[in-house]
Amino acid sequence: MLLDTELEHLPAELRWREWMGRVEAVIFAASEPVTREVLARVVGRSCNIDLIIDDIRAELVGRPYELAAVAGGWQHRTNKAFGDAIHAAFGTAAGEGTKELSQSEALVLMCIAYFQPITRGELSSFFGKEVSRDLIGVLRGQDLIASGPRSPQPGAPYTYVTTKNFLSQFGLDTLRQLPDFEALEDAGLLSKEKLLAGGIPADLADREGEDDVAEDRVW
Repeated sequence: MLLDTELEHLPAELRWREWMGRVEAVIFAASEPVTREVLARVVGRSCNIDLIIDDIRAELVGRPYELAAVAGGWQHRTNKAFGDAIHAAFGTAAGEGTKELSQSEALVLMCIAYFQPITRGELSSFFGKEVSRDLIGVLRGQDLIASGPRSPQPGAPYTYVTTKNFLSQFGLDTLRQLPDFEALEDAGLLSKEKLLAGGIPADLADREGEDDVAEDRVW
């Protein structure tokens, strides 16, 4: 069935309302953020997607959910004010059973987010102790990180990068919305110099690469 996107038979106001309804319906039905390109398929060529989104958001003021810009698209999100109620009902803030990260997992994820692409060996150098494949597996299992390009280091180990799901889970539209790195450095939470100063021992480089190649095949 060919969808009439222009709706030229409708008065301007009714046409706009129909476009708003279509856009919100598509976002509501999607399980992940919906991009501008997808939304453009259901509205006319003259339709300004940003203005449509603004009008939908205005109508949602005071409702228990909102339209959030995440991972390069838009998604319905529960208003944070109702977090306690959702937690009481489902046991998680999101109501989706998402596993809460341990402190170690959260720190490794934060390091990957700021320094990506980064190898497991570089992560180990940063923290001063081995970052296990099991820990990496937890983050991959939750689709928060994925394999990036191979590193030019000896053995060409895989690097790790964050995913679109990472942006979605943390309510970010792009990585540029991460907290200012210099502020975290000033607070002593992260140190780029410490990471760059730490090297991977030459006799471990090949083994590191082999581990990460095998790991990539499993996931």
